[in-house]
Amino acid sequence: MNNQQAPKAVLQDERSEVKQALPRLTAMRIEIAPWTIVFVVLIIISLWLFIRLLPVFLMLVCALMIAGTLSPTVDRLERRGIRRDAGIAIVFSVLFVITGLLFLLIVPELLNQVKNVISIEPEMRKNLAHWLARSPLTENLAKALRNVRYDTLFKASASSVLSFFSLVIESIIYGVGAIFLALYMMLDRDRLRGALFSVVPRTHHIRLSRILVNLNTIVGGYIRGQAITCALMAAFIFILLTACGIPNALVIAVFGGLADVLPYIGIFLTMAPAVAAALPLGAGITLVVFLLMLAYEEFESRVLVPVVYGRAMRLPSSMVLLSLIAGATLFGIIGALLALPVAATILMLIDTLRVELPGETEQAADTENRENDQSSEQEYTRRTDGMSAGQASAIAFKMSRRRKIKESLADK
Repeated sequence: MNNQQAPKAVLQDERSEVKQALPRLTAMRIEIAPWTIVFVVLIIISLWLFIRLLPVFLMLVCALMIAGTLSPTVDRLERRGIRRDAGIAIVFSVLFVITGLLFLLIVPELLNQVKNVISIEPEMRKNLAHWLARSPLTENLAKALRNVRYDTLFKASASSVLSFFSLVIESIIYGVGAIFLALYMMLDRDRLRGALFSVVPRTHHIRLSRILVNLNTIVGGYIRGQAITCALMAAFIFILLTACGIPNALVIAVFGGLADVLPYIGIFLTMAPAVAAALPLGAGITLVVFLLMLAYEEFESRVLVPVVYGRAMRLPSSMVLLSLIAGATLFGIIGALLALPVAATILMLIDTLRVELPGETEQAADTENRENDQSSEQEYTRRTDGMSAGQASAIAFKMSRRRKIKESLADK
């Protein structure tokens, strides 16, 4: 009996030794602070609201861009002794009158030429297919052009066309809302500026005013530059096609001017319709149109754009392309249009806030700018002692504009 119990005792001793050798497992208790839960919930709610209110947010951005574009003209009138509300009324009245005149002069002729293009489209498609059939590489494309069935296309894309027109109407409504919102923002500039400065510590007012002044320069320069380059592109296409005797020059010119808004992509959208319209008139005229369009595109990118935009949109080519791809992927055409000013704004914030990037060494200019910021903040604090936020914001903007003018003169 004892001999049978001995192995059991030895086995129990071995088990106890193994248990002692194994590390003891302790229960871990994870506690999440209540503020962390509240913070995560607020982030989720904010993202949901941003997605739901995205059109309103884009309308606000457009309103800020309109206000930033027109504000320099209003400020110029105000410096000449005209009251601010009267200056705003003059600027918006002139803008509405010019827009109305352009519509009255261009839209009727544009509609007539669109009807003409639709009537001669079968002949143009036949000539283009005949020209493409000459090469074995484009022979299949020529066959596809000859076999186009518009009734099938219309039936297949009826829902898409309906959604497109609803999107156009919605965009027009939001555009009108952005114009009136910009008008109210310009009228209530001092009140809005005072409310913004009242929630920011006074030690950061100079830096905030510099950011707003630089942002105004970026947005205003971008919109004015786009308007000038697009108008010049449309005028060049119209003069070129008219001189070459190509019909429907106005339609192609308007389309080319609108397509010139998009960098890199616009060159294909502007050249392709002009060259295609010149094909029925022979290889000589087509070659002339192609070469002159290519020369103007090169002139615009290398000479005109740097002169028109100035320092407002100095972005590396890689950042321009990456910004366009990101903007178009996230928000489509509107994202592509807003990509460049957003990228320029990010670079401006990095420079103004003195954000040190990884691997970047401090330069002498950075040290000088930091010392200028400190002296400006001390002077601003001394000058605005006892003032309200609205009065202090006006002084901050004057100091920031004066400093920007000095920096611009130093760069020249």
